[in-house]
Amino acid sequence: QVQLVESGGGLVQPGGSLRLSCLASGFIFSNYVMSWYRQPPGKERELVARLSSTGALRTYADSMKGRFTISRDNGKNTVYLQMNSLKPEDTAVYYCAAQRGVLERPDYWGQGTQVTVSS
Repeated sequence: QVQLVESGGGLVQPGGSLRLSCLASGFIFSNYVMSWYRQPPGKERELVARLSSTGALRTYADSMKGRFTISRDNGKNTVYLQMNSLKPEDTAVYYCAAQRGVLERPDYWGQGTQVTVSS
């Protein structure tokens, strides 16, 4: 069965860092575009970052540029999101997603991991 399992979330102080991981199984990971989305409290889910199957092409939301980095290890079927200089407005449930191409919508979703940025 297809599974995307996120980990690495938690409570962090403003200005701190977290590294999220998403372990994938049940599909050919290296053929899929991988993305991170987030859903702040009371808001709609939004794209955070997207990475092509080879890791050559990256897309970030404007507010994350220079602070967040998406990467992948196809040998480990894992995609990462390094988050630096975190702000309270980054508080959200973060979701891993997989899709076949960059212009497509996600086919698979993870269960989400909570990130809370607060002093």
